[in-house]
Amino acid sequence: MSAPDLAVVVMSRNRREDLLATLPRHEAPVVLVDNASTDGTVAAVRAALPEVTVLPLERNVGSHARTLGVERAGTEFVAFADDDSWWAPGDLARAVQVMRAHPRLAVLNARILVGPEERLDSFCAELARSPLGTPEDLPGPALMGFIACGAMVRTAAFLAVGGFDPVVRFPGEEERLSLDLAAAGWGIAYVDSVTVHHHPSTKRSAPEVRRTAIWRSRLLTAVMRRPWPEVGRLALTALRTGPERRGLLRALPEVPSALRRRRVVPERVRADLRVLASS
Repeated sequence: MSAPDLAVVVMSRNRREDLLATLPRHEAPVVLVDNASTDGTVAAVRAALPEVTVLPLERNVGSHARTLGVERAGTEFVAFADDDSWWAPGDLARAVQVMRAHPRLAVLNARILVGPEERLDSFCAELARSPLGTPEDLPGPALMGFIACGAMVRTAAFLAVGGFDPVVRFPGEEERLSLDLAAAGWGIAYVDSVTVHHHPSTKRSAPEVRRTAIWRSRLLTAVMRRPWPEVGRLALTALRTGPERRGLLRALPEVPSALRRRRVVPERVRADLRVLASS
């Protein structure tokens, strides 16, 4: 592959040591977007890995950093990785071949193996059993979501629907993007012949903090893309327990921005969501 074909975009914040270990593993040009780290990440990566393009940001913009990285890369395809994940040897090239062979495929979700024991990510097991089946023009089970740290995107499709937006940020950023790709007629598929390794960093948020953040993202995505009755039901659910309720409170300041981006997805997309919800 030549540089215009593919780049790996990594977003990170305050995980210098993880990056120094994982960035050399990528078998394509790398764009690192640093979300305003305070641990010397930018200087350390530039000194140790001058071949990496480093894009330092003045503030933490969450997953929108990946969109900025895709724009900087300017390649036909982009593979995402986190600071604690990398694509298996040879599988970046293999994934590009799959993307080229399936022109409707906007996002390829690879098989993700977790930790030194290489256990299959539990979410991947769910993706492999997608009740949406495998359309003839996709290389694996059709999805309405994906795991960003193990995904390759077709840049034209990704940017056409806005990439990861500055409202949702992180985590849970994949949902709104998936909805918009589906509404535009693009496909997302799980491909288990391509592998990503994920060795979770020791620098992680507490589970309750992450749950709160996920609910914040879920609620803002609903405001942007779901009918109002569904938004109301989700908000009522969020009021029942602590993390969900805190997520609702954290979402409130961003609701005006979400409303400015509101565009309800078509019925055919909502029908697929109902199939997934009932499975």
